[in-house]
Amino acid sequence: MRTLGIDPGTAIMGWGIVEEDGVGGLKCVEYGVLTTPKELALAQRLQLLHRGLIAVIEQYRPETAGIEELFFGKNVNTALAVGHARGVALLVLADANLPIQEYRPMAVKQAVAGYGAADKKQMQEMVRLTLGLDKIPKPDDAADALAIAICHAYTGPILARYAEE
Repeated sequence: MRTLGIDPGTAIMGWGIVEEDGVGGLKCVEYGVLTTPKELALAQRLQLLHRGLIAVIEQYRPETAGIEELFFGKNVNTALAVGHARGVALLVLADANLPIQEYRPMAVKQAVAGYGAADKKQMQEMVRLTLGLDKIPKPDDAADALAIAICHAYTGPILARYAEE
């Protein structure tokens, strides 16, 4: 099963694709980020994210997708911007007829590092180890997206079974 993970953001949207390796593990297919120039209007930035994510899906053909839920911190403006990017990503995923699961940051940390309060360095190292990579994926948004993909690859099938009941 090929799984797409998305770390939404308006300036930088991370994406990562993992695939089952046939022996009970996961391998990294590819990862990257979609970026938008700050000087563009919001609508144009969202349009770039829309087109970029469509291209990723067309090139790598994932079968399912996980996306980070909106974490509402103290900065409302950041939360709104991330919400716009999440909306675009959810639309693209729905248009591609991909099954979608949303994950809270703590759930991703629990699934990948075994500890819901793992810090960024711990998470990045666990992504590297889990996928057998030589180095930690960069930038951070891409590593975060791979963590979401790993989380979804581990927990998505279980959640799908519960949804059928």
